[in-house]
Amino acid sequence: MFLSLSVICLTVAVLLAQVNKLTAEPIAVAKAMKLQNAIGDVVPEFDNNPIDEAYLMPDGRGDSLLVYPAKKGDEIVGFAINSSAAGFGGDFQIMVGFDVNDKVVNYAILQHAETPGLGSKMDVWFKDTTKPSQSIIDRDLAEGLLTVKNDGGTIDAITASTITSRAFLDAVNKAYSAYAQSNSDANTGATEGEWDENTGTTEPETSDKNIITEKDELTEEEISNE
Repeated sequence: MFLSLSVICLTVAVLLAQVNKLTAEPIAVAKAMKLQNAIGDVVPEFDNNPIDEAYLMPDGRGDSLLVYPAKKGDEIVGFAINSSAAGFGGDFQIMVGFDVNDKVVNYAILQHAETPGLGSKMDVWFKDTTKPSQSIIDRDLAEGLLTVKNDGGTIDAITASTITSRAFLDAVNKAYSAYAQSNSDANTGATEGEWDENTGTTEPETSDKNIITEKDELTEEEISNE
């Protein structure tokens, strides 16, 4: 019996390993495409590859968010920010897009576990421009961060989903903090670093920006995590 169970377990393990190997590449491609599409949905038209130029920027709360700069030629036209928050059903992840004038262009939900028919409505609720009191599209966050009316703000919460609504707006506000620093660096002409002739090295920029490289395997995995 012991020998039979051992053979069965070994066979199943080998089969699972082979299935994982066969599906790993298609899954990675699908995740990369989903990320690329989300960026394209939330920022003005661009012709660069924001994923290749992604970097980390502090969110003002002791954490960092991934920032994807969108460019038209050599000019920055917007930023897509990967943000998250703890909703009613658990953590969710969103992509928030800003132009260069502090305004929200659009957003996309990357993953969530909110209640169907309630919290899940955040996918469309906050982008319904026919209802200005609930839409965040074209909101100028330089005039103030976003809060629901229950907390003294100007945004209508999703019906029967105040917790989700608070969490969603919190994720947008965190994204704006990272955006504001990125946009400031872009406007002041900040670079990744300056060459120091004395040391023969590139001195790091004073900005908190951290460029993502191909070696950041954990970060790349987090980018595509569903």
